[in-house]
Amino acid sequence: MSSTPSTSSSSSASSAGQARPAEDRPDVDETRPAETGRHGWRVVDIVVAAVLAVAVGLIFWLWNTAGYAWGQALGALTPGLSGLANGIWLLGGPLGGQVIRKPGAAVFVELVAALVSTVIGNQWGITTLTSGLFQGLGAGLVFALARYRVWSLPVTMLAGAGAGLGAWFNELFIGTTPNITLGPAYNAIYLVTNVLSGAVLAGLLAWLITRALARTGALSRFASGRTA
Repeated sequence: MSSTPSTSSSSSASSAGQARPAEDRPDVDETRPAETGRHGWRVVDIVVAAVLAVAVGLIFWLWNTAGYAWGQALGALTPGLSGLANGIWLLGGPLGGQVIRKPGAAVFVELVAALVSTVIGNQWGITTLTSGLFQGLGAGLVFALARYRVWSLPVTMLAGAGAGLGAWFNELFIGTTPNITLGPAYNAIYLVTNVLSGAVLAGLLAWLITRALARTGALSRFASGRTA
């Protein structure tokens, strides 16, 4: 402890001037302690992630008909343009990551949502699960690169784009007719449209849904509920 009051006061004032309060940075999570276990899952995290996954799975199932038809129509105009319709199927990863804000949340919600869609019934069967896995990994990688601390709109849209990249990579090699057989032009267009659709229909939508849920008080036990 300094014995010179003026030095102590000057130091305190300097520190106060340099520090930015957490409320000035609503998209940076300053609420977590610094210890290693800060990313551990709580029971409430598991329950809410499961609820989100089921809800998103139902959205997937509803989109299976309309989205597929839209994609086919776009693909008829320009091969590869069908990726613009895929964004809704990429929603689980960005939404799960934004709400839960823990490692694995993006993969969990996207993969379980894909399982729900598969169990209810869709035209792709078991390959839906590999899609869910790759899409969740793509979104989760972006949140991991942000160290699970930055939850801004740009980061969430990048997570949606990452999910689109994961979907593209999955379809490149997996399926009854892997896209790698369709040529470089198709795959280049499909990559761009998947990434764009993921950023907007998954990333932007996930960010808006999280804000809407936070304003209702439904996320009061989450850091995401304090940044609306």
